[in-house]
Amino acid sequence: MEISDEALCQRVADRDEEAFALLVGRYQERVYRLAWSILRDAEEARDLSQEAFIRLYEAAHRFNGRARFSTWFYRVLVNLCLDHRRRHRFWHRVLTSAPPGDESMTSILDRQPAPLRDPADDLAKKEAIGRLWAAVERLPPRQRAALILQVQEGLPVVQIAAVLNCSGATVRVHLHRALTALRKMLGKD
Repeated sequence: MEISDEALCQRVADRDEEAFALLVGRYQERVYRLAWSILRDAEEARDLSQEAFIRLYEAAHRFNGRARFSTWFYRVLVNLCLDHRRRHRFWHRVLTSAPPGDESMTSILDRQPAPLRDPADDLAKKEAIGRLWAAVERLPPRQRAALILQVQEGLPVVQIAAVLNCSGATVRVHLHRALTALRKMLGKD
């Protein structure tokens, strides 16, 4: 029987290195992917992912079990990313797009490729994904975070609200505004 994330976090609070290693193994890829989706910079995403795990290790005793572990931990990460963006706003470009052939982006959105694909379809899909990510990049950080948590991580509104430390109604507003803005930016009015 697999140990729950919540139980592992309690063990981490007692400085159990093995429990910490298990949580890192379970969440490392998802945490990096979420950080990258918010920051759109691989090096910063790696740094803040590591910082989130350090904070987990240091603050595990504060996890009270009122929310799922993943909600609590994603909140730590999203807050780190949003704080980082606020502190470094001057240095970030307003618009960035993934370089051609960036497989990290396509692997995030296209996890189950069809066995036989037409190369023209692949090219069109990559171009569409590139346009989509460029539009997502232009969204305000909280709208982007809400959208990514719902679409990429599959979190329900209640958990997104806990991660972003706001109400469910505010999350729904963020999602609605994000989708409206994306439709407008992508010419899908």
